[in-house]
Amino acid sequence: MFFRKQKLRKEYDDKLVQLMRHTKEEWQRTQNIESLMVDYDLNIIAQRKIAESKHFYLFKEARIRKILIK
Repeated sequence: MFFRKQKLRKEYDDKLVQLMRHTKEEWQRTQNIESLMVDYDLNIIAQRKIAESKHFYLFKEARIRKILIK
């Protein structure tokens, strides 16, 4: 039973790390789009803030779980 729990934890921790990498890339992409904007567009700014919030929420969860990202 203990080994199964440990295996599941590792599996979900790996999924969390992959999701964190994906959200970081999305956040950086929206930052680049926003920096290239000539006109003020609320939709782009909202997308950047949403991506930033998702990334930091996942970062906080990883810190709670004490996950080390290599």
